[in-house]
Amino acid sequence: MTTFNCSLTPHMEDLPLEALGDVAAYFQALSEPTRLRILSLLRSSERNVGELAELCEYTSANISRHLAILSKHGLVARENRGTSVYYRIADESVYKLCDLVCGSIARQFEQHARERQPFVQTAAKTKPRR
Repeated sequence: MTTFNCSLTPHMEDLPLEALGDVAAYFQALSEPTRLRILSLLRSSERNVGELAELCEYTSANISRHLAILSKHGLVARENRGTSVYYRIADESVYKLCDLVCGSIARQFEQHARERQPFVQTAAKTKPRR
């Protein structure tokens, strides 16, 4: 079994092959829009399943399944309070990752819009008038 030093922040090339499966599973947990919405909602405050279900407009059972996946990968933590279970973010670094990806997507979107702009202007000029 390969080991690595967890006290340092390893880069992808520093991880043993066995760990790459865990990295892929982490990204897979983030690959569903509902789970990203849940993480976004938990960014401002902890919430219970019912609150998340209402805000996401899904059933509590559906939200619970998504929360189980997020919990399995260490992204959210749960706390029992009476008859309710509250969820909060367990790993704040997920927001750095999501913000980085969102910034990249926004830049790509802006670049595509700039590339399309000359075509839109040309099409508007050549459009026949009625």
